[in-house]
Amino acid sequence: MIAPPESYVADLPLRWGDMDSYGHINNVMYLRLLEEARIVAFADWFGETAGAEDIIGRGVFLAHQEIEYRRPLVYRREPLAVHMWVTRIGGASFAIGYEMRDPEAMGGTLYALAESVLATVDLASGTPRSLPREQRDVLRSLTGPEVGFRRRR
Repeated sequence: MIAPPESYVADLPLRWGDMDSYGHINNVMYLRLLEEARIVAFADWFGETAGAEDIIGRGVFLAHQEIEYRRPLVYRREPLAVHMWVTRIGGASFAIGYEMRDPEAMGGTLYALAESVLATVDLASGTPRSLPREQRDVLRSLTGPEVGFRRRR
């Protein structure tokens, strides 16, 4: 396991319609699952005190997304466990690392690794917006290792 032991876990249901003609979850659907995991995580991470509505509502954009598929994922009723942690924090951006796995009770099979770089932007001006101290503190508490993509080894 690459994710730190204390990583945040979002359990997400799969949809029958996420499968493609090859009988597995389509690779594009992985990106949707990552987006859903971020929205769930932001509500828990930032809550009312650090401003989940502020970080989403004031402008946060996906600047870069990287994913490494490890094995095909097929539809099942059990949720997918998306382990998440922060890999980098910049002045107006931060990166989130992910492991997309079976829940531990199902063996923890790894399906994909991913990383998203998110940029905070002032929606009115379109310019980068610095992360407030409260949000930076939350992100710092979630910091873990870089994502172990094969190409980075």
